Amino acid sequence: MTDKPDYLEHRKRIRERFLNSSGKGLSDYELIELLLTYAIPRKDVKPIAKKLSKKFGGLRGILDCSREELEKIEGIGSASYTFILLIKEILIKYFEENMIKRDVLSSPSYVVDFAKVKLSGIKDEVFICIFVNTKNEVMEYEIIQEGTIDQVVLHPRKVLERALYKKASGIILIHNHPSGHAEPSEEDKALTSEMVKASELINLRILDHLIIGSNSYYSFRENSLL
Repeated sequence: MTDKPDYLEHRKRIRERFLNSSGKGLSDYELIELLLTYAIPRKDVKPIAKKLSKKFGGLRGILDCSREELEKIEGIGSASYTFILLIKEILIKYFEENMIKRDVLSSPSYVVDFAKVKLSGIKDEVFICIFVNTKNEVMEYEIIQEGTIDQVVLHPRKVLERALYKKASGIILIHNHPSGHAEPSEEDKALTSEMVKASELINLRILDHLIIGSNSYYSFRENSLL
């Protein structure tokens, strides 16, 4: 009989370690390795996992990088990229479901967690609007505007029209800073002020404006700017 490849026993051991520790017993690269075993069934994926971890700095970097960046790593193909993309989309859906129907004033962390995952790794500025009802519960969200790497032009009228269409009582504005710094610019402050003034005309509440950086966020409400 043909001997089984050594990596098959290694895969078995790493899966057992993962299960026996309730998912907490593996390092980042080992988690990446375990993930790849489901995308690359007949190959030793440990070297690939180590290359990915070294190149992109861990799980977050891998989940955020583009297909082109990933497939530059030898051994990573369409199947692996699809699986990694699926993992990130599941994460986004998880945090989205946590946020929906929550009172965002009493549980603001749910919105922050969702925003961090949703906007992580995006190279251009994106504006998201979260719509809430009279009880401050999240109804749904929508990407309102997409821009460039350092600018996005948001027209208050467009936001108000969408809020009226959704029959929302209030909104939370969210956008990312691809530079990684979450501190608001003067343009961010001016836009927030303009949005507040415009929303008062239709009795729409601006609950917050969140800016998402690479490892941090900025809340206008938490900083008493709303």
